[in-house]
Amino acid sequence: MRKISFVIVLALFVPLLAAFPETKTFTFSSDKTTIVMAEGKEKTVLTGNARLTSESSDITADKIELFGKDLRYARCSGTITVLDKEQGIRIKTENLFYDRDKKRLVIKAYAEMVDQKNEVVVKGSYFENLADKEITIIEIGVRILQATDDGTLTARSEFALFDRKNNTLELTGVPVVYKNDNVFKASRIVVDLDTDEIQLFGKVSGSVTSEEE
Repeated sequence: MRKISFVIVLALFVPLLAAFPETKTFTFSSDKTTIVMAEGKEKTVLTGNARLTSESSDITADKIELFGKDLRYARCSGTITVLDKEQGIRIKTENLFYDRDKKRLVIKAYAEMVDQKNEVVVKGSYFENLADKEITIIEIGVRILQATDDGTLTARSEFALFDRKNNTLELTGVPVVYKNDNVFKASRIVVDLDTDEIQLFGKVSGSVTSEEE
C-alpha cells in the first residue's frame, strides 16, 4: 500500500446529477419548438440552439426532447454542453439521457468534464450516475487529470466506480496512476478520497523517483 496525494474532489462527480434542473420550473428556448399536451403523450421537442436554464444550471444542445408525465425524461443530442453554475463544472458530450424521478443520468458517448475550480478533468466514453445507489460509473478510456501544488497527477483505466457513500474511487481495467515521475500499476486501484490513500491490489508494480537534496 502506498500513500500519495490524490485529491479527486467529491464535487466533481456530483454535478452529473445536480447539473440538470431538479425544480419543476425552468425556462427553455430553441429555433423550433414542438409541444404535445395530450394526456399520456406529453412531449416537448426543442430543435436548433436548444437550451434549458435554471438558477443552478444551463444546458445547450442541437436537440432536446422532454417527455413523459411532468416531462420526467430528457434526451439531448448533438453538441451538448452542461454548465453547473454553482460548482463551476462543465460537461461536453454528444448524447445524454436523464430521468428526473430516478435521478439517473446516462451518457453513451465520449464526454469530458472540467472542474474549473479544482483544476480537474475527467474523460470517458460512458457515464452513469445512480443516485439511489450513490455511485457514478465511468467506462471506456477513462482519464482523470488534476493539477496539484507539487505537479500533475494522472490516472487512467477502462472502468472507474465512484462510491459517494464511502467516498472512494475504484479503478480497474489496466489502471495506472502517474504522479510526476512516479508510476503505480495494479489489477485494481482503490483511492480513499478522505485520506488521499491509494491501495494497490493484484499484480502490483511501480517506480518511485526520489528528489535529490
